[in-house]
Amino acid sequence: MIMFDAKVLLTNNVSALKEYCNSLTAYSRFKTREVMVGNVGIGGNNPVRVQSMTTTDTMDTKATVDESIRMIEAGCEIVRITAPSLKEAKNLEVIKKELRAAGFDTPLVADIHFTPNAAEMAARLVEKVRINPGNYIDRKKFEFIEYNDAEYAAEVERIRKRFTPLVRICKEYGTAMRIGTNHGSLSDRIMSYFGDTPFGMVESALEFVRICRDENFHNIVLSMKASNAQVMVEAYRLLISKMKEEGMNYPLHLGVTEAGDGEDGRIKSALGIGTLLEDGLGDTIRVSLTEDSEYEIPVARTLADRYVKRAPHPPIEPIEVNPINPFSYNKRESLQVLNIGNKSVPVVIADLSKSDLSTHGSLLQVGYTYDEQSDKWTMNNAADYLYLGENSPGFDLPVSTRPIFDYEYWRQLPNKGRSLPLLNKKQYLDGKNPEILFKFVRLSLPELDDFVLEKLTDDKYAVIILTTDNAHGLAEQRRFFFKLIEEDIQNPVVIQRNYSGITAEQFLIYPSTDFGGLFIDGFGDGVFLVLDPELRDEINTETVNRVLFGILQAARVRISKTEYIACPSCGRTLFNLQKTTEMIRNRTSHLKGVKIAIMGCIVNGPGEMADADYGYVGSGPGKITLYRGKQIVTKSIDAKFAVDRLIDLIREDGKWVEPANN
Repeated sequence: MIMFDAKVLLTNNVSALKEYCNSLTAYSRFKTREVMVGNVGIGGNNPVRVQSMTTTDTMDTKATVDESIRMIEAGCEIVRITAPSLKEAKNLEVIKKELRAAGFDTPLVADIHFTPNAAEMAARLVEKVRINPGNYIDRKKFEFIEYNDAEYAAEVERIRKRFTPLVRICKEYGTAMRIGTNHGSLSDRIMSYFGDTPFGMVESALEFVRICRDENFHNIVLSMKASNAQVMVEAYRLLISKMKEEGMNYPLHLGVTEAGDGEDGRIKSALGIGTLLEDGLGDTIRVSLTEDSEYEIPVARTLADRYVKRAPHPPIEPIEVNPINPFSYNKRESLQVLNIGNKSVPVVIADLSKSDLSTHGSLLQVGYTYDEQSDKWTMNNAADYLYLGENSPGFDLPVSTRPIFDYEYWRQLPNKGRSLPLLNKKQYLDGKNPEILFKFVRLSLPELDDFVLEKLTDDKYAVIILTTDNAHGLAEQRRFFFKLIEEDIQNPVVIQRNYSGITAEQFLIYPSTDFGGLFIDGFGDGVFLVLDPELRDEINTETVNRVLFGILQAARVRISKTEYIACPSCGRTLFNLQKTTEMIRNRTSHLKGVKIAIMGCIVNGPGEMADADYGYVGSGPGKITLYRGKQIVTKSIDAKFAVDRLIDLIREDGKWVEPANN
């Protein structure tokens, strides 16, 4: 029996494998070959394309056409429609004709999972087909299968025989193909041989790509989606590395699957997609939200447009060898200073330097509620530290937080108490105040010279506040971390980003990428976000605090609330996902750390739920199947009882607590 150890595979030829983008410091798009999808080019010199997927029943021609038009008018450049069986595949021709008659020439994509005959039909009718190599030919039963090399080769040959007819049809009709791997739906064969890893995801796709290449078919786009942004980023990076190794350069379709809705869905999508776009990876993107499909387009456009004028930017010191493994998460080792660094969860620093701090109620916006009668504070996702600058509060702060003042102001405080100073580089190097022990030091990469490095080496009580003014800020801050690793400096680092001149939509996207992309690589012991005063009316302090906790949750580095893994809906969906998700959220949103998957059908069922604790899956009209992890607990129960049964299941496992207001 053969079983690959993904970690061993990833350490072979390490220097080559670490090369997953053009540069870690200079923004540059990774050049892929151009693939034409109808009249829309993906890859090559084309801009990043934006696409989405309909949620209607494909057999409802009018509804699907109407939704497609709404998507196109919102800016969608490629429309995907599910084709779960042959009849839906045939109806794509009717839908296409009606769209063309209405004056829309946007290319269509048939989304295929279990039905090769539907794919072969659709490939003759629309501009692109998407297949999932995890279930296109194989069937997933969550079985572990033992293979020797010969048996595994025989399985690959079986796939070749079944898949080749579709390849030849696509080649004949000029149809593009997306080979789209999903982390949660890797086949039992891949899982048994390669494990539940990014390496398994990549090999799942490349098996099919190699068959295409043998047929001299190259009109291929690849994707590596997961609901866990960490896994998603690692898989895409590894895919690029493996493609380079095998002389391939196919375009990438980026997406975080089952991202959910609202703020959380946007944060998780931006964290995954944005991290890759920062390194110049990605040729087309889809943001998967549990909302009406046209609402996905502005989010995707906000992500893509950020990089149109990213280069040129102020130069960042190049790096020859990446000091970390970009395909496997490892948190940077750091000292613990107070409750920051080492194994502590990342802290949140709230900026209250310009806030009115005259009453206890002013801390409500950062998660602290004061009860005057008992003279006690309660906390709910409360900021760990309060940056006050030169702004002293008119009341005693909660003992669970500590204020941070600018150094010169802090020096003059008659009673410093638990307060901490924030020093700039000059103040830190001057070292004229020997009474300082614990302190924050604000630095940027250009300030990290030999004098600072030498002092940090001997200072075990300094927390770095890392700033950047570079337009390519994530790369500059990442380079700072690389330098700390090179110099073996382990002071904890809180990442600071400043924003001005952005919209409320951009506010959800930009910080999610800028902070989240660093946490993906194991960098950062805290977050500190500063808004230009002109934005405070549109984006208040409460929103900033909530979003920062949301980013840490999406990066899986600090869990502060329930996580919902909800698919975005499509024509296969068996219930209203938006209403059902909201109904479940209303009953369970107080369950900190519990992950609940809400899936519209079995295609996005146990596999796509990936690492969820519980699953709520449509299994027939008005019927729901409940899962604990990937195991079925109750089959096909009436939908009107399903949420109550889900809560009963959570109670049985001892994970239920009553809401605070009950």
